[in-house]
Amino acid sequence: MNATSPRDDGPHATDAPDAAVGRIVLLTTSHRVAPGLLSWPAWQALRDADRVLCADGAHPQLPYLREAGIAVEEAAPTAQELVDACAGGHTVAVVATGEGEPQLTDGLARLAGSGRVRMPELELLPASYDLPGARLLDLVQVMDRIRAECPWSSQQTHEGLAKYGIEEAYELVEAIEAGDRDELREELGDVLLQVVFHSRIAEEDQDAPFSIDDVAGGIVAKLIHRHPHVFGDETATTPEEVKEHWLRTKAIEKRRTSVTEGIPLGQPGLALAAKLSSRARTAGLDVPLPQGEGIGYELLAMATRAESEGVDPEAALRAAARAYRDAIRGAESDD
Repeated sequence: MNATSPRDDGPHATDAPDAAVGRIVLLTTSHRVAPGLLSWPAWQALRDADRVLCADGAHPQLPYLREAGIAVEEAAPTAQELVDACAGGHTVAVVATGEGEPQLTDGLARLAGSGRVRMPELELLPASYDLPGARLLDLVQVMDRIRAECPWSSQQTHEGLAKYGIEEAYELVEAIEAGDRDELREELGDVLLQVVFHSRIAEEDQDAPFSIDDVAGGIVAKLIHRHPHVFGDETATTPEEVKEHWLRTKAIEKRRTSVTEGIPLGQPGLALAAKLSSRARTAGLDVPLPQGEGIGYELLAMATRAESEGVDPEAALRAAARAYRDAIRGAESDD
């Protein structure tokens, strides 16, 4: 940004009408990217600068800059001091602290707005960028501190947290069915918290520790292996072919002797019945339903029929139950 003074009100060298204005480069970096991994324009700006300043002597970038031959001065100049340092056409690069130097930038904005100071050019240069998923690193760091310092969180176990995993999963399903985007985002965060929390607890296991990186690495490897049509030489043009690939590779991985292996029996009854029906149908097994009297066998038959027609019986029953709830509320309001 540039500002030309209509009169000379001060002793600063930058006020001289013929003086070169110079240049200020404010370098910002992301703490989520490894120190030293800077963009090429950032390295060029650092090497071309007459002076490089940083207010934080413990800034994680400084050892890497100095190793690369960049002389960094530990200094926190005021806006006016920085403008004066640019007198004569000099370029000053400022390596911003984690807060982004708001006091300095506010001061420069005030000077520019005053109309009394001939301002140097000002460039904001992001030296490193967050990649998609970078905020997950923040979550891991926050969880690590909470585990270490929170009296409640530090005492939790996998067993004690199990019920919350179930609750959060149901709340996520409810948000999906309600179509509430804000609620969906929040509930996804709550489910993600359970994953990170359990992974953090697992790091402390004496016999078989693992971390969130192990969890992520495992699912990445699984996804790649089970999508040979994406990462390999297989071909799949329909959802049915994709499912066939998935089940075939899964069966090889698990070495299961029955299609029913791996189905959690603790899930809701309608979902369990539909899952069993789906496994049998996908495997090409024509298994007659067991015959018996009572509502359980009737529900089993209905769940199997729903699954064969592409309907999730659990979701269908929840939708009907919500309609029933609304009817009850309507009856209550009429009284």
